[in-house]
Amino acid sequence: MFNLEGKHAVITGAGSGIGKAVAVLLAKQGATVYVADINEEQANNTAGEIGGNAVAKIADVSNQEQTKAMFASLPRLDILVNSAGVSHIGTAESTQEADMDRLYTVNIKGVYNCLHAGIPVLRKSGGGAIINMCSIAATVGIPDRFAYSMTKGAVYSMTLSVAKDYLKDGIRCNCISPARVHTPFVDGFLKKNYPGKEQEMFEKLSRTQPIGRMAKPDEIAGLVLYLSSDEASFITGTDYPIDGGFIKLNN
Repeated sequence: MFNLEGKHAVITGAGSGIGKAVAVLLAKQGATVYVADINEEQANNTAGEIGGNAVAKIADVSNQEQTKAMFASLPRLDILVNSAGVSHIGTAESTQEADMDRLYTVNIKGVYNCLHAGIPVLRKSGGGAIINMCSIAATVGIPDRFAYSMTKGAVYSMTLSVAKDYLKDGIRCNCISPARVHTPFVDGFLKKNYPGKEQEMFEKLSRTQPIGRMAKPDEIAGLVLYLSSDEASFITGTDYPIDGGFIKLNN
């Protein structure tokens, strides 16, 4: 099961965090993975760690020309994982115009650019799977996540639209909505905003998941693997929460 031999996969934001975990796992299952990231050093490090069936692709997904050039260079495409994204802390009042523009440019336009450029390559390759990295913030009110939640709501809507529009082309499109995941971003956020209290705040954030901890990037990658595989061939237009009980059990 979950054999990806002969499949070609683009994973954006694969230089670190969830994207890196996805790239490593898909490659382990036999896929040729294109490690797409704006950070050249991180992309090369991930590709080097994976080895022979990984290729680093340096691209800013918010730039359509760079994104088109990346997809045009591929021999084929079977799996597209839109994992690149940025976060922001703030309410509608405290979020500045520059913050909103930055979040839109990466989290919404970046996903659109990859869909716009990637879907023709998927179609030419005979179809395939798209997995968009959404968030529980798309459907649940999270304090101080106004702009971020807005962008993930857009990712959710794009997922449904693409799933509907490309049924005839054999292209499946689903999204995954994690709760908090322990990535380098979390460590950096805590160090910047809670110096000297990192462990205390880490434990507090961990307890917001009823299961009592944050997710591991590898756990998110496992769900991506399933949705990428032929075993999930009957699944499209669906959002998959992976949230330690956050949505249903936080009463």
